[in-house]
Amino acid sequence: MNLNLTGATRLHVIVGDPIAQVKSPGGMTAAFAARGYDGVLAPVQIAVEDLDDFLGAADRVKNLDGIVVTVPHKFACFKHCREATDRAAFLGAVNIMRRSPGGGWRGEMVDGLGFVGAVRAEGYDPKGKRALQIGAGGAGSAIALGLVDAGVRELAIHDQDIVRRDNLIRRLNAKFGARVVPGSTDPSGFDLVANATPAGMKPGDPLPVDVTKLSPSTFVGCVITVPAISPLVEAARRIGCPTSTGTQMYQALQSAMVDFLLFTDTAR
Repeated sequence: MNLNLTGATRLHVIVGDPIAQVKSPGGMTAAFAARGYDGVLAPVQIAVEDLDDFLGAADRVKNLDGIVVTVPHKFACFKHCREATDRAAFLGAVNIMRRSPGGGWRGEMVDGLGFVGAVRAEGYDPKGKRALQIGAGGAGSAIALGLVDAGVRELAIHDQDIVRRDNLIRRLNAKFGARVVPGSTDPSGFDLVANATPAGMKPGDPLPVDVTKLSPSTFVGCVITVPAISPLVEAARRIGCPTSTGTQMYQALQSAMVDFLLFTDTAR
């Protein structure tokens, strides 16, 4: 990729804490170039206590057109958006924001599209399957919605924050009539397991599920990009499970993010 950065180049940032693990700056910048768009994506590390100040400053940066949002800012950034897609509004979280022509920011949440896209890219169809998801945070909420949209027969959700878990389950059941229930770390009897937590990013992290109870036929997907093969995916592959990685998830959602930033809203 041969970048020709000038004063006319449009700026986009990805904000999170930590930020060193993200893969999107190079990929998104290359995707911009492939579409003939003069833009770059740069990483910005912002602590939770500094986010409001950062967003206030971002409002005034005239050549800043978009913000990609990662852990732990997805819910807080939603509150800063003046408008949002139906998907982001339902979740109360965003992972991407673009500046609106009339002022303010429009938010979207495409993590669920990315996770389901990565699973399908491996030739596995979630429709009619019994799924277990670990994590009900920003990405987890989006993935749960994505799995319900993909037609899973049942979705069990486990999260250490019981209130957050139960709130997500209640809202999914109320809106979609889906069979969404509380889960645990026991994957016995599930066709698909989704890890939507950071467990595995740090050495010594416990595995998000009891892998000794995984069936070789169970599909295991993970959101972690660093390490490229998460400990959960590594353990699942030793058992013989089909898998998808966080990198594959990112590849699946990159196109949707670029579409959104270039003013093409993704489909619900």
